[in-house]
Amino acid sequence: MSSYDTMLQVRFGHVDPAGIVYFPRIYDYLHDVFEELWEKHVGQRYYHLLLEKKVGFPLVHSNVDFNAPLRFGDRPLVSVTCFKLGRTSLGLRYVFRLGETICLEAKQVTACIDVDTMKPVAIPDAFREKFAELIEEGVEMTAVNL
Repeated sequence: MSSYDTMLQVRFGHVDPAGIVYFPRIYDYLHDVFEELWEKHVGQRYYHLLLEKKVGFPLVHSNVDFNAPLRFGDRPLVSVTCFKLGRTSLGLRYVFRLGETICLEAKQVTACIDVDTMKPVAIPDAFREKFAELIEEGVEMTAVNL
């Protein structure tokens, strides 16, 4: 299985008075990695996808498990894989690690939509091919995965 890997940096403004990343910030991190994945792996800036191609991938489901805290100065490695590649939906898994420790794991499902109508559309083949490169073992890419 291949993954898209990137590194984040926990900054001072990201932590709460307890000295750990304030949990809503995790959703900012997840979206930052999502946008980076589009630009560096898929080859399309998400901003241009929305404004020029009129295709968006809004979040429709999210599940996050917090296993160990992230603290100011940490530089977690984030690995992204695809656990679902349906006709109109995309499921990505994000794993944040510090060394061997998994700090958090998130699974998020987005729907591919026409930005003007807000109606589901098929994931364009060029994008589908790039996400297929990140597919997890045992995941079938059939209509069942919609």
